[in-house]
Amino acid sequence: MTMIQLQEKLITNSWTKTDWDIYISTIESPEYEQHQGYYYDGYMRIEDMPTGADHASDNGLIYLAVTLFCMAKGISVQGLINCSYRKVEVRECQPDISFYIGDIAHLAPKGKSVVNLNEQAIPNLVVEISNTTINDDLGAKRFLYEEMGVAEYWIVDVQNTLIYAFEIIDRGSRRIDTSLVLPELSIATITEALNRSKETDQAQVGQWLMSQFQG
Repeated sequence: MTMIQLQEKLITNSWTKTDWDIYISTIESPEYEQHQGYYYDGYMRIEDMPTGADHASDNGLIYLAVTLFCMAKGISVQGLINCSYRKVEVRECQPDISFYIGDIAHLAPKGKSVVNLNEQAIPNLVVEISNTTINDDLGAKRFLYEEMGVAEYWIVDVQNTLIYAFEIIDRGSRRIDTSLVLPELSIATITEALNRSKETDQAQVGQWLMSQFQG
């Protein structure tokens, strides 16, 4: 399939079978510079960049919650929003949020380039904020992150105010109710914070979270 043929047929937000070079040409073209790119098992997905207020709010709240927990517990952390991770000719992803936590916080990448996973560390927590992509985030992207080797994967279901949290080990995953990379952090606490954010501002939600983390 040529680049011209692909551009004629490409449907965003859908997995398209193609080779790595075509994926790179597509995601680096000006037409798709405001899109998120994923590549896994010979398929690419060019995803529209989320624009809704609910998605943006939940994205900010999750980032705030993880950061506050680490502050309260004295855990080193570095969070990245929409950072692209690439293992050349194998896979690429651009999670909504990714975190380097604890002993690997100092390994968080710097600079403007796509993170080369042949040379740099993998984040130990990735988060996808799912407004219209929940089935894909639970499916193909979960397989991608299993292969990538992150320690933990969260999916935030924006429409239903739910969080699906998975421990990833040995290229597989299982549901968890308490985070392992953020010891003793209950997923239910973060879910309650999301619910509270529908009724009040993030400063008040942050104060409530700190009371839970320090209690």
